[in-house]
Amino acid sequence: MKVVVGLGNPGRKYEGTRHNVGFQLVAELARRHGARSPKTKFEAEIAEIQLGSERVLLVAPQTFMNASGRSVRPLADFYQLELSNLLVVCDDIALPLGRIRLRKSGSSGGQKGLENILQQLGTQEVARLRIGVDAPPPQMDAADYVLGRFGKWEAGVVDTALMRAADAVEAWVIDGLVTAMNRFNPPGLDTTTGTG
Repeated sequence: MKVVVGLGNPGRKYEGTRHNVGFQLVAELARRHGARSPKTKFEAEIAEIQLGSERVLLVAPQTFMNASGRSVRPLADFYQLELSNLLVVCDDIALPLGRIRLRKSGSSGGQKGLENILQQLGTQEVARLRIGVDAPPPQMDAADYVLGRFGKWEAGVVDTALMRAADAVEAWVIDGLVTAMNRFNPPGLDTTTGTG
């Protein structure tokens, strides 16, 4: 079994914000593969899909971003999940808008939800798919920026990125992380170490 955790903040107030691209990604995968309505367990909305021979849980923690590990840790414990079968999807202000990047391990890079998951699991050996939302403008607080919504043209770029990110998750499930990194990471990135 594989588990894809899309990060975001629950509630209508946060729909469509930069911080919620992880939620959008799991919703796209659920739509593509005809998932039934999600169930609430482990302080998360969880939907299940089948990709090839693989059962995949699509997880959207409802704890708010900074406490995402409070949901992920008990889920991983309950399913006795090997962490190589876990993928976390989150926004990244260090990546240009619409750029995606897969990595097998590394620091949180300041992403608070990912940071909390790594702390709760006690390791940085967790694969992650980052979706670029661009850096905040000068003099704008990063927290305010990620809680803002995309402009019209930005939303179009992000929609395209989400389709590509969903393709990347499918490749991770079916073909493995290294193959997915080689196919979907930007040219010039070192795909052999997969850290960061």
